[in-house]
Amino acid sequence: MNDVFFTEEENTFRKELREFIDAEIAPHARDIEENNRYPRDLIKKMGDAGYLAVFHPPEYGGSGKGLSTEIIVCEELSAVSPAMDMGRMASVTLFGAPMRRFATEEQKQEYLAPVIRGEKIGAIGITEPDVGSDTAGMKTRAVKEGDEYVINGQKKFITNGSQADYICLFAITNPDVHPKDGMSAFLFPTATKGFSVVEDHWMLGMAGARVSQLKFENCRIPAENLIGEENKGFRVLMDELDSERTAIAAEAVGYCRVPFEEAVKWSTERIQFDRPIKYFEGVSFKVAEMATVIEAARLLTLKAARMYDKGMKITKEAAMAKIFATEASFEVAHKALQVLGGNGYTKKYRTEQFLRDSRLMMIGGGTAEILRFLIQREIYKERGV
Repeated sequence: MNDVFFTEEENTFRKELREFIDAEIAPHARDIEENNRYPRDLIKKMGDAGYLAVFHPPEYGGSGKGLSTEIIVCEELSAVSPAMDMGRMASVTLFGAPMRRFATEEQKQEYLAPVIRGEKIGAIGITEPDVGSDTAGMKTRAVKEGDEYVINGQKKFITNGSQADYICLFAITNPDVHPKDGMSAFLFPTATKGFSVVEDHWMLGMAGARVSQLKFENCRIPAENLIGEENKGFRVLMDELDSERTAIAAEAVGYCRVPFEEAVKWSTERIQFDRPIKYFEGVSFKVAEMATVIEAARLLTLKAARMYDKGMKITKEAAMAKIFATEASFEVAHKALQVLGGNGYTKKYRTEQFLRDSRLMMIGGGTAEILRFLIQREIYKERGV
């Protein structure tokens, strides 16, 4: 890792964080993976240590360091336990970002602060059984009745869905206009009557995470739980996705590290034809290619985060970082497994886990296909054509 692109403060933070993760999280990584254990206690431990949502302001329990430091947390924790960072990040970043940017002061103190402390778990409710990339096709409805909103609908593939105390929930409040102009965001406590968990999805990878289908039947929440303005929720959603995609890109960089290190180590130890296999270009070129894409992915991610911290629009940059980093993470795990050969296909090594875990992120948070569409759209928009 080339530290020249990070500040001295950021490098010190990374070192201290890595020491904490090695001592407090790493010993539990296999248990999370093998026993599908949701690590709520470890998320709380990170909160106690001040490592949750470092880009949130100090007045809510954060440290105000920005997304540029948050991506360090994403990378370092994901390199040890992808599922744990998936749960952590969904709580403090996916739920936390729209809260920080659009919620009232009272909402932040009541709902955001305990999430940052790790006392409560957050989630974001966007995707539905029939709605994925086309978020404007959302069907969940919120109807205002007096000083309450009545919510009906379903959400699917919601990270932390069955574990969350609060959901940043998106629903249509004006069905008579285009959904982009009739969508709103709400603070939804999961203790609300009428809320239920349909199922936790059994997935190819990410054991330890909880990705759920949820149902809302005549759920009544106070009108004051509206986040931002009524019918202005699409702006909240789009703003959240930029920071989410940057964070996912950082996680993907973390996914690369174990497979890469296992492949490098194995290539120096495995003897074939009387010499270590690192001397064969079929192996050593794979190592070179892996190292190159990891470094490029990290730099694309850092660029998007730096721009975000400066208040710049990063729709294109976040999409670029997410596409490149997530595809790189799967490619690195795939090549590393080939270097390890049959051993890489066994659970003695963690490369097979990262191969499975990394595959999800080319789908979640915006598919690679929809992100390519966004990038080309932004390129032409910048040129006025």
